[in-house]
This record gives sequence, structure tokens and C-alpha cells, in this order.
Amino acid sequence: MPMAGFPVATSGVEFEAKITPVVIISCLMAATGGLMFGYDIGVSGGVTSMPSFLKEFFPTVYDKTQELQGDDSNYCKYDNQGLQLFTSSLYLAALTATFFASYTTRVLGRKKTMLIAGIFFIFGTMLNASAVNLPMLIFGRISLGCGVGFANQAVPLFLSEIAPTRIRGALNILFQFDVTVGILFANLINYGTSKIEGGWGWRLSLALAGVPAGLLTSGAILVDDTPNSLIERGYLEQGKSVLKKIRGTDNVEAEYYEIVEASRISHEVKHPFKNLFMRQNLPPLVIAVMMQIFQQLTGINAIMFYAPVLFNTLGFGNDASLYSSVITGAVNVLSTLVSIYSVDKLGRRMLLIEAGLQMFVSQMIIGVVLGMKLKDNSNHLSHGMAIVVVLMVCIFVSSFAWSWGPLGWLIPSEIFPMETRSAGQSVTVCVNMMFTFVIAQSFLSMLCHMQYGIFLFFSGWVLVMSAFVMFLVPETKGVPIEEMTEKVWRQHWFWKRFMNDEAGGRRISL
Repeated sequence: MPMAGFPVATSGVEFEAKITPVVIISCLMAATGGLMFGYDIGVSGGVTSMPSFLKEFFPTVYDKTQELQGDDSNYCKYDNQGLQLFTSSLYLAALTATFFASYTTRVLGRKKTMLIAGIFFIFGTMLNASAVNLPMLIFGRISLGCGVGFANQAVPLFLSEIAPTRIRGALNILFQFDVTVGILFANLINYGTSKIEGGWGWRLSLALAGVPAGLLTSGAILVDDTPNSLIERGYLEQGKSVLKKIRGTDNVEAEYYEIVEASRISHEVKHPFKNLFMRQNLPPLVIAVMMQIFQQLTGINAIMFYAPVLFNTLGFGNDASLYSSVITGAVNVLSTLVSIYSVDKLGRRMLLIEAGLQMFVSQMIIGVVLGMKLKDNSNHLSHGMAIVVVLMVCIFVSSFAWSWGPLGWLIPSEIFPMETRSAGQSVTVCVNMMFTFVIAQSFLSMLCHMQYGIFLFFSGWVLVMSAFVMFLVPETKGVPIEEMTEKVWRQHWFWKRFMNDEAGGRRISL
């Protein structure tokens, strides 16, 4: 590639960048991948609480839920591996797809990878909405999972690379904001379709996933690829032209040369996944992996996947459980707006640490209330205690929505150098999907066996992750994405030991 001879941008340059309509529109369209992801999360919990859906695909579970009194525990009536597989198969497929997505993101670009995601989403939606047996239903979820793998690989990178540094956090969080909007829409639609007589409401719920799928597909066709991706693939002039377009100025030389230099270095790396385990890449790799593990160990997806099932288990009834999940979905959306407003002002660390305390307290209260008031085969919660549980769930969801939800994707997308960014994002998505699959496949069984203790289990992990943030997660607010090594890792009290030049070429052994 003809990149030699370019001057290198001086570290610390404040690049000129306007907040252009092109950037806003491109980010809004790209972030619809989050809308699709969120809808898939929310819709599964809703349809699995619909009697007509259970009767058709999971008759054993349906029979348990129809028993007014019996030997089945309040906590165990939804414990069914097939039912959990319906939800979790999406994440297992996403885990596999992300490795293919790493290749397409690097070779074909962020734009085409988002288009591939949209096509998978559309195909999966068609299969699910027309399913006549369980294998067809599962294959539909697998196709949706492939879409999630491609979208979650490409969209955070697209958003981080196209956004001006000073608002990179806010624009990147649009992805997570759309996830929360997707969950809310799914909850609202599930509430409406559950009222449809004739038992086909669940088909409409699953079919309406085609709306965000269509938005992502059309958006991927219309947007420009990022300058970083274009330059990395050798389209220097086109990359420079897009950079001028998104920055709203012709004065892009400094930023352009920095991207070119980062791209030149990235092309010297022939095996990016192997290079991830070089000593100097250990800090961003550890941060990215641990943030994905911790994000799932907050317990958020256990609540968001199965909110209607959970509330139904607690005795709210079908209508009340769906209604309660709509409330938590609305809290999720509004709280994500808090993160968009504050992430580039207060910083990443403050949001994570504050939310850790809030999540710990709320989950402890939920666990104590359920332990004292909801016995294994007893009467349902009193009205007052039920309100307390919903309130604590809302407090928990709100704190997650302005912290680990968006920042779990934002921070990994901005901390890797260009030469390992695509591979690093792939590992990030893979680990996230792996632990999401584990939680989705095991939550109902954990609820059955651990009962109220499951909330105490997750609250303990919240303490661990808060300590991890306090000591090992650096602040990345306002740092240009290509300057993380110099301004973040070399300055951190612990991680700087991995940045010494003598050790820079060594690969860690696993």
C-alpha cells in the first residue's frame, strides 16, 4: 500500500471536527443494529409467557403454568431446557458468527458487515414468524443470532470511528440506546399481541422484528464506510473525502495522517488474533474480556430476557407481568439517555462505580424481600411487596442502563489499536455472547434451584466488578482513539508495566 512517506500526526493534536448532520444521520442509521438486538432480547421473554405460544411449542411448560395448585415450586414452573434454548440459541449463533464478522469487518468494511447482519435478521424474522415446529423456531433464532454477531462486531466500531472525539461516547451509546428502545418496543408489542384472540399474537410479535431489520439493512446501504476502514483497505482518497465530509471541514490533514500511520502499522500485523496476545495488547484485551463477563454477571439479561416470566413467577399474572416489563423497559430507555448526556462529561469510571453501588443495594433488597415473603409453594406476594420488587428492579435496570449496558460496548470499541481493533472487537462480542448464552440457558434452572438466592448471587458479582473498575479500568474520556497507548496505557499505574519497549514484542503464554 502506498502509505510510506506520510507525515505522522503529532500525539495530542486536537483535531478540528464539527458535529455534522452526516455524522448524526450515519450514527442513527447504524445504531439500528442495536434496535434489532434489543427487540430480539425483549420479544423472547414476552412470547414465552404467552399461553398460546407455550401450548404450541412447549406443552409441558404450558401444563405447569395452568396448574392453580400443585407440586411445582413457584420458582420452577418455567424450568425447561427447550424453552431456554429458544432464547439462548440466538447467542450461541452470535458467538460463532462474530469470528466470520471479524474477517468481513476487516476485509469488506464496517458498512458491508452491517448489511450482512441486516440480511440475517430479515431471514430469521421470516422463519420465526412462520414457524410450525420447534426446529423451525430454533433455526430462526440461529439466523437472528448470526445477525447479532455481525451487527455487534461492526456497529460499535463504526460509531467509534466516525464520531468526533469529544462526543464519541455519546454517539457510541446510541447503539445501547437503540437496544433499550428495542426492548421497550418488544414489551409494548407483546402486551398488545397477548390480547389477540385466536392464539396467533406471538406470530405478530416475532414478525414485527422485520421493522428494525429493514431499517438496519437500508441504513447499511445508504451510509458511507468509516475513513479508518476505507484507508485500512487502501482507499486513501475516498477515505480522505469521507473524513472531510463527516468532519465538516477541509482541515483534516492531521487526523488523516494519523489514521494512515495507524493503518500502516496495522498492515504490518499479518495475524491480528495472534497479535492480541502480545504483551503490549494485554491491557485492552483484559479490560474488554472482563467487561463482557461482568456485564452479564450483573444479572441484567436474566431480568430482561425473562421479565414477564419472572413477574409471572412472582404472582403478578400474565397481564400484570407484561405491564411490569413495559415499565422496566421504559426505565431502561430513559436511563440510557442519562448516559448519553453524561458519559463525555462525567467520564466512564464515575458512571460505572456509582451504578455498582446502586445495583448492589437494589438486588440485595429484591433477594431479601423474596426470601422473606415468597415461599416455595406459597401464596403470591402481597400487593405492597410486589410494588417494592418492581421498584427495586427499576432502580437496578436504571443503574445498569447508564453504566454497564452502554459502557460495556463503548470502552472495548475505543481502547484497541487499529492493528488489533477488529480482532479485539470480535473477541469482545464472542465473550459477551458466550456468557449471555450461559445466563440465558441456565437462568430458569438457577431460579428454580437457587430461588431468591439468585439475586444475592448476582449482587456479590457486582461488588467484584466495582472493585475491578476502581483499580484497573482507566478513564478514556476525551482521548483520541488512535492515542490510547500513549495517553492511557502508558500513564496507568498498573498497565504501564506492559508498555515498556523491551517487552513490547513478547507474546504472553496461555
